[in-house]
Amino acid sequence: MVFTAYVLGVCQIGKEREVLEKCLGIKGVVEGTVVFGEYDIIVKIQTTDVKELSKRVEEIRRIEGLLRSATLISI
Repeated sequence: MVFTAYVLGVCQIGKEREVLEKCLGIKGVVEGTVVFGEYDIIVKIQTTDVKELSKRVEEIRRIEGLLRSATLISI
């Protein structure tokens, strides 16, 4: 079974692309983009294990320049 989550992030001004590039370097991150609106980036994560998914989200949340995030798990 594949678990999919979307992480929406608010970044420091001017750090959006830098934060996104760091996210894209994390294992399990399959897609990401900079967006306009309430959030600055959206990242898609896919794993085969819920614990692994949790680890990847934690890695993203530790990235310098990411101020706030929300995680949406697909069902």
